[in-house]
Amino acid sequence: MEVIVPKKLSAGGHVRVIAPAQSLAIISEDVRRIAARRFESLGLRVSFGTNAEEINEFGSSSVSARVADLHEAFADPTVTAVFSAIGGFTSNQMLRYIDWDLIRANPKLFCGYSDVTVLNNALLTKANLMSYSGLHYSSFGQRLFFDYTFEYFKRCLMGMGPFQVWPSESWSDDKWYLDQNARDLIRNRGWVTINDGEATGRIVGGNLESLNLLQGTEYFPDLTDTILFLEDDLESQPQHFDRDLQSLMQQPNFEGVRGMVIGRFQKNSNMTVDKLTHILQAKPELSRIPIIINVDYGHTDPKIVIPIGGIARIVADDEVRSIEIVEH
Repeated sequence: MEVIVPKKLSAGGHVRVIAPAQSLAIISEDVRRIAARRFESLGLRVSFGTNAEEINEFGSSSVSARVADLHEAFADPTVTAVFSAIGGFTSNQMLRYIDWDLIRANPKLFCGYSDVTVLNNALLTKANLMSYSGLHYSSFGQRLFFDYTFEYFKRCLMGMGPFQVWPSESWSDDKWYLDQNARDLIRNRGWVTINDGEATGRIVGGNLESLNLLQGTEYFPDLTDTILFLEDDLESQPQHFDRDLQSLMQQPNFEGVRGMVIGRFQKNSNMTVDKLTHILQAKPELSRIPIIINVDYGHTDPKIVIPIGGIARIVADDEVRSIEIVEH
């Protein structure tokens, strides 16, 4: 596959916010003000999809409205990048109605995560377009302790050349959007190696539960020569993650996976390093690939941004653990 790498963000760029999952209407004015200042600090102009504020009884909007906003964003020659407003549950409703030829002919930077994982991977599969997993527009509304996240956003979406990923000093799993000052920082104990080894491959993945919605469809990514970056949210208990991972491992070409990186779990998921180690080591099919867990990626903060369709190189043993984003 020849992957299309979108033009990087730079000062003067135009960011369009759309709502493929939950509506922009649920995001508070406080979060919007802080997000606006963050984008302004980078010299970026922000506009919003025509239907982004539409909201129905499920907290989302009509499929036609969401698809129209996506098409409008990619067709607009002034738009540099497209960001999801926030996550949710409904992004996969859009897939059969998307004009992939339009997107392929007008490649732009696209960023979102969680439920938007389905779009990240479908963009790669159907339009050969690299996209970015790790932040929504709403993520930029976090007032405190955003420095690590902001730095890796800039490295991945605005910088050129390979970069190394390093663990954060601390992390949080608090509802910062309800009280920007009530933060609970936890010392980061760092990454953990499950299997030793080195691997280089194309990045696919994101939120595991959302990725698995693509199984058996034309939108599921080819796993040949890939590094899987996976994470899950608080609704995924250990037994859920276990069976969801097993389902992913039963997909065609899973033997083509070269390595795996798993993001840190939320506290309410009840996942621990010991439980995750047991889950992974109980699967003999995984013993052949290097695996690093507890990485700053997913639904806790801070988090890195990764390029779905980019290239990563990982090294894992008891002494050295490194993740390098080679192509983004």
